[in-house]
Amino acid sequence: MIHKAESKDIDRIMQIWLNVNRTAHDFIPQQYWTGNFDEVRKAMVHAEVYTYENDGTICGFIGLIDSYIAGIFVEEAQQLQGIGTRLLEHVKETHTSLSLHVYKRNRKAVNFYLKKSFCVVAEDMDEMTGEPELEMRWNTDEGSGCERKNAAGMI
Repeated sequence: MIHKAESKDIDRIMQIWLNVNRTAHDFIPQQYWTGNFDEVRKAMVHAEVYTYENDGTICGFIGLIDSYIAGIFVEEAQQLQGIGTRLLEHVKETHTSLSLHVYKRNRKAVNFYLKKSFCVVAEDMDEMTGEPELEMRWNTDEGSGCERKNAAGMI
């Protein structure tokens, strides 16, 4: 079940954020995530966050700032069960376009977004980590000019 996050949910949300980042981004030193924990926690109050619950326990969430997806996070044990898809579809219902950044080396996430009709529009370097990241966009207008880049291009 999807709900708008409440202040009482922040500890669980942050636990999931830290755990998922550590596993999904094993190419980034763990200290990066622990070092940014408090800053991200403070930023959560400015984001629109929706949680997904299984049996009354939050097992995933999506964070938005306007139409920018700050991230979709699903507990490792709950992944590949459609939770990320349901969270994404939930926000697609109220937005005509969405954008995000994803580390290029996070192939699982890149492939997820490509399957969900996002396309790569740019590649940049994350100055904080030194890792290449992709900017991806989704738009309800199929004639938006957003083209997927192939292996010879961005991905």
